[in-house]
Amino acid sequence: MRNQYLALLFLFPLALIAQVQPQSYAFSLKEALEHAIQHNYSALNANRDVEAAKKKKWETTTIGLPQISGGVNYQDNFRLQKSLIPAEFFGGQPGEFIPVTFGTKHNMNAALTLSQLIFDGSYLVGLQSAKTYLKIYENAKVKTNQELREIVTNAYGNVLLADESILIFERNKAALEKTLNDTREIYKNGFTEEENVEQLQITLASINSSLENVKRQRRIALDLLKLVLGIKLEDQLTLKDKLDYLTQSNMDLSILKEAFDLKNNIDYQIGKNTLTSSELLLKLEKSKALPSLGAQVNFGANSFGNQFTMFNANQQWFNYSNLGVGLTVPIFSSLGRSARTQQAKIAVDQSKTRLTETEQKLQLQFEKTKSDYEFSLEQLGSSKNNLKLAERIESKNQIKFKEGLTSSFDLTDAQRQLYSAQQSYLQAMVEVITKRAALEKLLSKN
Repeated sequence: MRNQYLALLFLFPLALIAQVQPQSYAFSLKEALEHAIQHNYSALNANRDVEAAKKKKWETTTIGLPQISGGVNYQDNFRLQKSLIPAEFFGGQPGEFIPVTFGTKHNMNAALTLSQLIFDGSYLVGLQSAKTYLKIYENAKVKTNQELREIVTNAYGNVLLADESILIFERNKAALEKTLNDTREIYKNGFTEEENVEQLQITLASINSSLENVKRQRRIALDLLKLVLGIKLEDQLTLKDKLDYLTQSNMDLSILKEAFDLKNNIDYQIGKNTLTSSELLLKLEKSKALPSLGAQVNFGANSFGNQFTMFNANQQWFNYSNLGVGLTVPIFSSLGRSARTQQAKIAVDQSKTRLTETEQKLQLQFEKTKSDYEFSLEQLGSSKNNLKLAERIESKNQIKFKEGLTSSFDLTDAQRQLYSAQQSYLQAMVEVITKRAALEKLLSKN
């Protein structure tokens, strides 16, 4: 037994360590999108909203289904109410009254009621509204997923951008350190000025600062990606895709030829649902002018006594039952219903106007998004050419500087131009990815 206790004491800390140990993930962009749809916090709540809407729809449906209720009522008349009756009924003098008590000390009633709604215009509209209510949350879920795909794509691209920037800064740093060391040796031998060394030191310090900054930005971008993926910040995350691969896979001119169908756009569908909701509210106000009809059946039993013997086998119970039908007819509401109906009509007109506005905005947004994507492709080609030119210029200035044909200022300008071209090219690659994601979201492509 002692050995078992020792084994438990040894295993317990190991179990705790296993519970808190961070998990490791490795995702391509496609895998990251799939994981986010399943585990992102907003996506999880969107799924719950749909489930809640389904329950709400059933709740509305049950209003028109049979309802059964039961109840038991017990009353202890510890001081019965007295009534006065003329004394002459019992041989007394006219004008005099005798107090008497009616009833028993203990009363109990058990009843069962079955009720059924036969007709109610508001209920019929409510059923239609429940379907629209569910559709609204289903559309909200679709919109959440579409927005999530765009957010994940952007976040994934930003991490890759930081990775590539770090690699470029490190290569530039290594090349500049070699140039600086060579220049120091030349200066020691008296073949160059100290100013050239100092200028290169300034450039190196700037690169070191930028390198540390992009490393910090990379950590932030990775944490943001973890957040949208729905994984813990302390977990390990590795990205399988590379920036160049994603850029190439997103360069597709055929998407620019696709027609824009408003009916497939989720924002348009949401606008249509809003209009439907307004129309249903109008129908609801109109239905309130219709009569409502319902019925109920009651079954019950009463028992009385001056002693509490209600649960005795020989206690007498008196059964009763009845059937009731109720008709409610609205007659006059001081024009209150008319005012509410007019308000509902105005709301319908407003929804129609907003839907028309949404159509125009989406059409304009499509043209702009398509133009942005097309421009990103053009900008990528231009940035690539500029980078090649900047590399050639910097290389020539490196040779001239080593041969003493140019100053460190000219070399620094060429290097800065190169560094700027490198960042512009990387940013152009990311722009192709993000602009394509925005266009696919507008076209409702999964």
